Amino acid sequence: MCCAMLQAVRTTKPLVVNLTNYVVMNNTANALLAVGASPIMAHSREEMAEMMGFAGALVINIGTLDSHWIPRMYYAVEKANANNKVVVLDPVGCGASALRTEVSRKLAALAETLIIRGNASEIIALAGEAAQSKGVDALDSSEQALNAAKQLAHQHQCTVVISGATDYVVSTDKVCALDNGHAMMPRVTGMGCSHTALTGAFAAVCEDTWEAALAATAVLGVAGELAAEKSAGPGSLQLNLLDSLYLLGEPALAARLNAKLLGGTANA
Repeated sequence: MCCAMLQAVRTTKPLVVNLTNYVVMNNTANALLAVGASPIMAHSREEMAEMMGFAGALVINIGTLDSHWIPRMYYAVEKANANNKVVVLDPVGCGASALRTEVSRKLAALAETLIIRGNASEIIALAGEAAQSKGVDALDSSEQALNAAKQLAHQHQCTVVISGATDYVVSTDKVCALDNGHAMMPRVTGMGCSHTALTGAFAAVCEDTWEAALAATAVLGVAGELAAEKSAGPGSLQLNLLDSLYLLGEPALAARLNAKLLGGTANA
């Protein structure tokens, strides 16, 4: 499944509209290009309706939130809904401030077809539980966020991805744990944001949001492992990750993927 979707992304080159934060625009655009998708950073209300008419998916990342961006984000989600497009929400720093928490919850409630991708503390806070965070960094483990993710999946009829040492992809009826990636990956700015952007690319080629989120998580995790093997530190990891995403093929993805469903094993 994951291998077939990776090929679909490379064949169709879906356009992913990113309303994302200033810190990671370059990182996420390069990750999308490396995997074979087509990124566009679109922040103007005046062009959003047109963009969502032909885009494959919408990525909303609240990392550098302000009063100008908030209404644009709501409008973008409305236009995604009108065009039956998936919204991938990254609630960066949800729980760190009342504003981030409120906006994240409103965006999640507004989206009709939704994937949420966040770290454990963000997912816990989004669900309305007490989370431990330091700015945008999670102090909770991904396992601790599982109940919150299940709650959100049922509340919004959506797919939720928890990033951590073990990644979890959660829907209303399925949970998959993925043990790929490398401990150096959180040392690179925008790694989670790149995960979110890649999820948009896979959602653009697959109607099943859980399968799309699983494929994106698998691809980034395996690419991260391959990149870490030839990286001296976070700086070289960032460069090598782009090469790994570009070069990743079916044999490596199938051989390295360590994903387990409740009661079974996921196929690469």
